[in-house]
Amino acid sequence: MFRNLLFALCFAFVLTDARAQLKSPRQLFPGLFEAVQLSDVFPDNKTFVDATANRDPALIVKDYNEQKDKTGFDLKQFVNDNFVIPGTHNDGFQSDIQAGIRKHIDTLWQVLYRKHQSVSQYSSLLPVPNDFVVPGGRFRETYYWDSYFTMLGLQESHKTKIIQDMIGNFAYLLDTYGFIPNGIRTYYLTRSQPPFFSMMIDILAKDEGAQVYTKYQKELLKEYEFWMKGAGNLAPGQAFRNSVRLQDGEILNRYWDESDQPREESYKKDVNAAKDTKQKPGDFYRNIRAAAESGWDFSTRWMDTTGKLETIQTTNIIPVDLNCLLYHLELDVAKSYSIQGNEAKYKYYFNKARQRKIAIQKYCWSAKQAWFMDYNWKEKHTTTHISLAGVFPLEFKIANAKQAASLATTIKSKFFKSGGLVTTIERSGQQWDSPNAWAPLQYMAIDGLNKYGDYTLARSIAENWVRTNIGVFNSTGKLMEKYNVIDTDVKAGGGEYPLQDGFGWTNGVLLNLLNHYHIDTL
Repeated sequence: MFRNLLFALCFAFVLTDARAQLKSPRQLFPGLFEAVQLSDVFPDNKTFVDATANRDPALIVKDYNEQKDKTGFDLKQFVNDNFVIPGTHNDGFQSDIQAGIRKHIDTLWQVLYRKHQSVSQYSSLLPVPNDFVVPGGRFRETYYWDSYFTMLGLQESHKTKIIQDMIGNFAYLLDTYGFIPNGIRTYYLTRSQPPFFSMMIDILAKDEGAQVYTKYQKELLKEYEFWMKGAGNLAPGQAFRNSVRLQDGEILNRYWDESDQPREESYKKDVNAAKDTKQKPGDFYRNIRAAAESGWDFSTRWMDTTGKLETIQTTNIIPVDLNCLLYHLELDVAKSYSIQGNEAKYKYYFNKARQRKIAIQKYCWSAKQAWFMDYNWKEKHTTTHISLAGVFPLEFKIANAKQAASLATTIKSKFFKSGGLVTTIERSGQQWDSPNAWAPLQYMAIDGLNKYGDYTLARSIAENWVRTNIGVFNSTGKLMEKYNVIDTDVKAGGGEYPLQDGFGWTNGVLLNLLNHYHIDTL
């Protein structure tokens, strides 16, 4: 226990040192932050944390404290006087439906492109050395796992330079902070997102060759070290940050957030949601934040059998998709050493991947469900909610042939709808549940099925998804963040904010599928 405490203190010191000059909006504007976020100044809490102060934050807070109790004080006017309020990517942008979907995507790469030099000293944006592409809408900055699926389309558009630049930014973040934040904002510096960095290296290797694995070996190792911090000191049944040692000694990973406070970008919603839970506020906020690290914010996969948000238990869950991604990371690290001729290091990391594959099979495969499930390490059983995360063992070739056949059967019987694949089979009102569908999960399922030779099902899913995307584009001129694939004439719903358009990962996956399947009309 003492060793774990000492390690935690050392790790916290390193992180504190790296972030010493960076403060989040809540830290910069105490009192004012809470007043704005708990009021109705902005319908979306993300607006204020993305706003840029037009002068020294300390002076703004001083003036706020002097004026706030005076008769006639107008909080909204005060904010507008002291901050530049952000817009969205598409301010002034008009779609040209007649030009077609390919032209639209090509134009959007320019609309979503951002210059790295535009960071103000009073902005919550983290500085990065290269230009980047944003998802769109309220998502005005680089997001970690979004970027991989965006890159799939950038590669189809032969935009290798921007892929290089974005990977360079992620390498910089790893070198600077020791991990890749959820997004490049100060208020995201307590968590990461699904670890797709090694997958991005695979994309770049297609254009530049195997040397990229050794070029980014240092950063691949830093990514691995972040997710595995403290793993070596754990006893069975113990967890530290993102690592869990299971009852038979295996190490698998979970989502985690360093903070146990309400998310700054969703402050009011978190504070209100905490009123309904039986958990301690800090535990509840940590579970909410850990789900945000997963990218699936929110889904019944993180909740108990009732599927209610107040029961969220993300930190108790070993996610199958996360561990498949870390399996891939271990293999890429091993590959980097193999290229260098370092046989000992190659065997070390290859063996780590082999052990993880065995553990995923042992703890996540459910013969009863014919599906790969998440695992509740506290209760020592698979979770009860089936989700499309179960296709990740196909993408990374962890499933055996019999399992792959079972997965395909379950996809057809439970997930496959007229518009594509639903995220879960639960209708909870959460955005990562039925009837909603998301581009990343369509791609992982399609690509995974192809790897096991199930080309017909893969193509059927791709055609349904493309048809949904193009149908909405033809009626609205937009590509959306998510889609309703059961009632395809109805907009996707749920979530903490209105439906967003743009949209980086939708564009990337759609263009990849259009080209792979040579689809122009359906």
